[in-house]
Amino acid sequence: MTMTPKYKRVLLKLSGESLAGAEKHGIDFDTVLQFCEPIRKLNEMGVEVAIVVGGGNFWRGRSSGKMDRTRADHMGMLATVINALGVCDALEQLGLEVRVQTAISMQQVAEPYIRNRAIRHLEKGRILVFGCGTGNPFFSTDTAAALRAAEIEADIILKATMVDGVYDSDPKTNPDAKKFDTISFSDVLKYDLKVMDSTAAAICKDNHIPIVVFSLEHPDNIVAAVCGENVGTLVEQ
Repeated sequence: MTMTPKYKRVLLKLSGESLAGAEKHGIDFDTVLQFCEPIRKLNEMGVEVAIVVGGGNFWRGRSSGKMDRTRADHMGMLATVINALGVCDALEQLGLEVRVQTAISMQQVAEPYIRNRAIRHLEKGRILVFGCGTGNPFFSTDTAAALRAAEIEADIILKATMVDGVYDSDPKTNPDAKKFDTISFSDVLKYDLKVMDSTAAAICKDNHIPIVVFSLEHPDNIVAAVCGENVGTLVEQ
């Protein structure tokens, strides 16, 4: 059966932990290649794909103890660049054209983030990988995903996680946790559900950007989500 994309331009949020594979730290390149294969399929289907990567497989600023929070967050931003370059390399090995843009200037390794240039890359069929989050401390890469999605006018955010959707409580600790097929942003914020942080959820709500949260256990869920299949939880107005 031929799958037809429901969305033209998407933003994929990948956690740093997902890139680590079974090792739980660093980058497992075979795992990254598995995640990049469905991105290649989307590109062949004519879908424009931008990616925001986290850095938790190397560093978490908010867990840095006594360290100055601003400096710790800057270190986390650098961790996301390592991941962005790794994802870029995997995509290029699959024959795709890729550009990495960073919110902190480091022109020897990546382009600076410029909105109009980013949109032009997407229009030319290139995959775009964003590093350094928003470029500001105290903001998560979830917030960066929401911000970039709004800026590039993405149709939807694909939040690929290690959980198969949004639950009313933690399914790891509560076997009776209820999974939602759809849920509103208002309820996500009201009940403090851990979809994205509240800043990211508010940006999506205000800019009418839906989010689909799904598991990366089966990487082809990325393609299925873009084609509108029920593979997780849809968060919308």
